Amino acid sequence: MEAIVEKSAKKTNGFLALFIVILLIVIDIYVLRNGIITEDTNFLWIFIPLIIITSISFGGFTVIQPNDSRVLILFGKYIGTIWDSGFWWVNPFTEKKKVSLRIHNFNSEKIKVNDLHGNPIEIAAVIVWRVVDSARAIFDVQNYEQFVAIQSETAIRGLASGYAYDTSEEDKYSLRGNPQEISEELKKQVQSRLEIAGVNVLESRISYLAYAPEIAQAMLRRQQAQAVVAARTKIVEGAVGMVEMALKALSEQHIVDLDEEKKATMVNNLMVALVSEVQATPVINTGTLYQ
Repeated sequence: MEAIVEKSAKKTNGFLALFIVILLIVIDIYVLRNGIITEDTNFLWIFIPLIIITSISFGGFTVIQPNDSRVLILFGKYIGTIWDSGFWWVNPFTEKKKVSLRIHNFNSEKIKVNDLHGNPIEIAAVIVWRVVDSARAIFDVQNYEQFVAIQSETAIRGLASGYAYDTSEEDKYSLRGNPQEISEELKKQVQSRLEIAGVNVLESRISYLAYAPEIAQAMLRRQQAQAVVAARTKIVEGAVGMVEMALKALSEQHIVDLDEEKKATMVNNLMVALVSEVQATPVINTGTLYQ
């Protein structure tokens, strides 16, 4: 396949061309008038070609708005692109294809896909893009807007299947836990797919993310259980540290001498008091009756 290299098309100021066309019309009228007055049929050999040229010339006018472009094709051959806004005249036999250079938003539908762990999720994303190469957008793909939509959805599916919806491992990215990093990765994947169409991806972000309805309640309970386990782990770690600190302080300051059995009892009591979900009720031991 021949690679298309975008280039600037030859063009003429439209107002200058319009002046010339009006001048041709005036000449046509003058020739027709003199021919009728003199009753000379030879004027037709001048009038008819001029009127044909004048009529064809009107097809060369084009207006380019800001952030707009025209891809020019002459008898099946690409001859250039017009990016400059204004009123221009080009070869009237060229086909002028309009390509917008404005920024576009692609809002994907909710896509149902399995994440890295096989859990069905629903995901949608917003892709912000614009055309930077009008020639490639026209010649390298069939329909560049439809191409953007299909390739973006494909990239979203690939991204969702490569990451877990959520993870407890801090060194791994997840769709819910690392939105910034996931958005950057999505942008890279979409850009690599749209490069061939002369499209530049400006921004991409996930606009919707949730578990599929059939497993939403079960996954919610699992998340709650994971949160409880994580909280319990932190509480136990803190309680162990506090008990260790208490035993160390009692031993270093010689406040009381404890044998292994009493240490075990004390550790048990402190752990129960620190880890218990309900408020502990202390029991003060004042000694035995027959001491």
